[in-house]
Amino acid sequence: MRIQSATTTITRAVTVAGGVFAPGHLGELTQYLPFELVDDVLAQTRTVQRRLRLLPSRAGVYFVLALGMFPRLGYVRVCGKLTAGLGGLDLPCPSEKALRELRRRLGPAPLKALFEVVAGPLAQPHTPGARFAGLRTVAFDGLNSLKVPDTGRNRAWLGKIRHRLGLAGYPALRVMALAETGTRGLLGATVGSVSERDEVRLARRLLPLLGPGMLVLLDRAFDAAAFLAEITATGAALLARAKSTRKPLVLGHLPDGSYLSRLDGGLAVRIIEAGVAMTGADGSRVADSYRLVTTLTDHRRYPADALVRLYHERWEIEMVFTQLAKGAVRPVRGGREDVADLDLVVGDDDAVDEQLGELPPLLEGGGGEAGADDLAECLDAVGDGPQF
Repeated sequence: MRIQSATTTITRAVTVAGGVFAPGHLGELTQYLPFELVDDVLAQTRTVQRRLRLLPSRAGVYFVLALGMFPRLGYVRVCGKLTAGLGGLDLPCPSEKALRELRRRLGPAPLKALFEVVAGPLAQPHTPGARFAGLRTVAFDGLNSLKVPDTGRNRAWLGKIRHRLGLAGYPALRVMALAETGTRGLLGATVGSVSERDEVRLARRLLPLLGPGMLVLLDRAFDAAAFLAEITATGAALLARAKSTRKPLVLGHLPDGSYLSRLDGGLAVRIIEAGVAMTGADGSRVADSYRLVTTLTDHRRYPADALVRLYHERWEIEMVFTQLAKGAVRPVRGGREDVADLDLVVGDDDAVDEQLGELPPLLEGGGGEAGADDLAECLDAVGDGPQF
């Protein structure tokens, strides 16, 4: 490296970080997210380091990703996990302060850009559970009640949930995701306040990701005639569970037991009434009824019994939230670094966990709900839009 001033020129040799953070040295992470991709994202977001550092920006991206994989370890121990395969090199051990400054210097922009690059469908044409009658099956759902630190900036953006006995102790975050069934590949995600109690409003932000050739599976929380019409306008088909309060008109009975109807606003649909029963290991039995709404009106090509079985594929998105519930990065000023967690669940990261020597247990809680104070502990409400 040559340093030149007005009076002197100094030349000296510098060992660059490229020899340390080369491909393969960070285990499975560089196979899922090659360093060329990370460098390109850093360049596009203008977050490349301005001077040579022992901890360059590229290392910062992988470090933040590793924080999402090992949320209960300190910064130094996470860094040790990240560089465990470099035992033969005499690497300096960075301090917690240096790692914290690295993360603050990096900010949220490159992690958000990285997610936008890697998010997308993963299924091959014959991947099980990813297609139905030639349509790619995807699902919407929201992960609710992720508590965030009770700071003024978080309260200003998220507010607090009002219960019968008063306000909740912490602001809460809702993550809305669109995922491909079968592979659980994230197509997109966005965040908002749980206090608004409106999943449809968040899901509308992800509608540009839909298009012809897709079949969207929806829970009853999304049963709003206007929203279903907006999905249809993208060219995608839909299969949704209707609310119990919906009383559809019967315009014509079909041979498979379903019937044609029309929603408010004029959307032509087909209604399927289904009984669902579950028998527990102790012999107990629970039964319920489902009313499914679909724009697939051809009963010959899309039989009712096949659509009833298909609807259960919607639960694949719950496994995405289970991956998110495995842990979270810690709070730091500078933005929503929880994007790192979304980067990790774009694919199945069990192989990454095994490579780095730890397979965190899934949290208990049922239904894919995260434990308290996990994913969103890093949220900062200043400076960033809600779209990942």
